[in-house]
Amino acid sequence: MEAFKPMILIGVSDKALKAGVGRLFSREVVEAMSRHNERPIIFALSNPTEHHECLPEEAYAWSAGKALYAGGVQFPPVHLGGQTFLPSQANNLYIFPAVGMAIYATNAKRATDEMFIEAAHAVADQVTTEQLMLGMLFPPQSNILEVQMQTAARVVKLVFDADLARVERPANIEAFIRRYVYKPEYQTLG
Repeated sequence: MEAFKPMILIGVSDKALKAGVGRLFSREVVEAMSRHNERPIIFALSNPTEHHECLPEEAYAWSAGKALYAGGVQFPPVHLGGQTFLPSQANNLYIFPAVGMAIYATNAKRATDEMFIEAAHAVADQVTTEQLMLGMLFPPQSNILEVQMQTAARVVKLVFDADLARVERPANIEAFIRRYVYKPEYQTLG
């Protein structure tokens, strides 16, 4: 830790493989990261919870509240020293539905790495400064449909710019992608 001075730690394991060890991000590791980084990023993504590399309350306490934390599951808010932190859940629900919708709507010739990179940037751009100060790395899931619409619109623009679309470019990309949102509407029978 002292020689490499990482800015981010990402822990992942597969419970099906029984590879998750748990608690690999120790107090010493998080404290060392905090000495070398203004906002150390800790992704403790292993599941189930007992396999998490560290818990959010540990990451915040050991980093003196500096850590930006995401887990593989949703954790409740953490209260520490009069401050409230909102740990994020790193979940594919932010990226894959939006990229899939963009590909479907544009009838894209192929999926590219750039589409997923653009989607990641679009999600990150939707996190406010205030949310970052609360420790969030992802927009709130309570607004997931709007997050996905904004993300999909960015990917649609990239698809058109890269000449990968098999449909005509619309004048309004956001209105175009919103036409593809599934709306469960039920008719009253009888």
